[in-house]
Amino acid sequence: MGVIKFTAPLGDDTHFPSPHKEQEAAASIKALEGLAVSALANLRQQRRTRRNIEVDMCRTACFLMSAYLCTVNGMGKGHSKVRWKLPDTDLNCAQSILYRRLSANLYQTKIPTEYYHIHGSLEASRTLRMIGLPPFNPELEDYGDCIETIEAAVRRFTTRELEELNNREGQAGFPVLKPEQFLKTPHGEALKSLPPITIHPLETKTPPAPFATLDDTGSSSPTYSPCLQGIRVLELCRVIAGPTIGRSLAAHGASVLKVTSHRLPDVPFFQVDVNTGKHATSLDLHSAADRAVFDSLLASADVVIDGYRPGALSRLGYGSEYLAELATIRGKGFVYVAEDCFGGTGTSEASRAEWASRPGWQQIADCATGVAWEQGRFMGLDEPVVPPFPMSDYGTGALGCVAAMIGLFRRATEGGSWAGRTSLCQYDMFLLSLGSHSPETQARLRKTHDAAFFDLRHHDSVDEVGKRALQSMKRLHPALFEERMMHRAWSDGFQAEVMWPREPLRVSDVRIGHVRATRPNGFDPPTWVGWEEQEDMVGTDEWL
Repeated sequence: MGVIKFTAPLGDDTHFPSPHKEQEAAASIKALEGLAVSALANLRQQRRTRRNIEVDMCRTACFLMSAYLCTVNGMGKGHSKVRWKLPDTDLNCAQSILYRRLSANLYQTKIPTEYYHIHGSLEASRTLRMIGLPPFNPELEDYGDCIETIEAAVRRFTTRELEELNNREGQAGFPVLKPEQFLKTPHGEALKSLPPITIHPLETKTPPAPFATLDDTGSSSPTYSPCLQGIRVLELCRVIAGPTIGRSLAAHGASVLKVTSHRLPDVPFFQVDVNTGKHATSLDLHSAADRAVFDSLLASADVVIDGYRPGALSRLGYGSEYLAELATIRGKGFVYVAEDCFGGTGTSEASRAEWASRPGWQQIADCATGVAWEQGRFMGLDEPVVPPFPMSDYGTGALGCVAAMIGLFRRATEGGSWAGRTSLCQYDMFLLSLGSHSPETQARLRKTHDAAFFDLRHHDSVDEVGKRALQSMKRLHPALFEERMMHRAWSDGFQAEVMWPREPLRVSDVRIGHVRATRPNGFDPPTWVGWEEQEDMVGTDEWL
């Protein structure tokens, strides 16, 4: 093995106003990803080479707030006019007005020391009705008024009552726990027995499926080819964490086809970020005709990424059990990678993981595991605050990428089909296991970051927290936001110039980087044939 280096070319490697070692956690996962890249490249080149691995801590910071750095024609996530450049996939109008967006937010309950994160997911009406509010309220436009109205409604209930309502309505809300409280729950106890990712065989009958050597792929420079060239990935995910798995695999050369349905809502702007490097198609798996198309794609796929609630794909007939059966029929294994909120499914600990099948999102995991409460403590409060940026989403996506690469290596060397699993809660437990920054570092962060950030309270939204953190970081660390940290390319899908952060990982003699720009969901035909490589993207990273 070569040398693993963690570099901070811009200086300070602690950038976020947070007590958590987010950059260290993500950088360590990226280093593990680098080891997987090295192993796969050696396997494909049929030689043992000592490869140096470098993880840029500054680019890692950009990776963890990627959605807040991407732009479309120079417009970022918070720009008032950016939505006019994005196809509207907010089918239920959950993002349409501030009042409805704040149906996914953290509020105080009837008991002042207890808090609950209600979550309207991608459909706000049911959660708002659940707490006695109208699904739309055109008169409410002010941020403070929206929060006051919704929090007043939530304060009518205790945490237990909200749990009963939440479970009855099938919503994704959750009580806010401190780390010590979470660890005492049966679910916390179960997750303590799990590593951040698990890899298990689905079937052991299929023979090894060796990679084509890089010299056989037609590459003009096989030594510098990506390690997953020729691998086909079907991604069935939305929002951030699951699609980040696919985006990362695409950076290593895999052909990643994101499959969504025109009937399923998704957050429009996040697609600018997480669809980078892929093709994105639309298929309705409730339609016989579209299922036939999907079956034809699945027949030659290598990896299936499942980012939906546990059991959703199985109910459609495409769960891990079906993949195992199909693998034996076709004589070649699959790698199945599942990402969800709570974790614990498909493991020996599943019987004790009481919340394994609950729906959830990044903020829910952060509230359940205690990450949000620790953020509040760092800010001098005796209340939780959601951390800045969807960092748990990106960290979980990085874990899922590693799981997929391990599964591919084992399929190539041992045979069989492999299931890799991770979750937002497993990532958070890994993050918390690293401990907080030292008291000295925390004191420095509190002293140097903007006072406006520390004025935030429990009910401030993830967007408001992210906006204030971004403003403070731009003042303290302007080099993070310079052009050299970013890629620019033309997107046919969005009919605009797009910009996104560069990859934080480098492995010697292996190409890492995307070859096609992002596009909206459903832009491409459902085929593995005729994928383009953009001239303005191939070989543009200065690390190559």
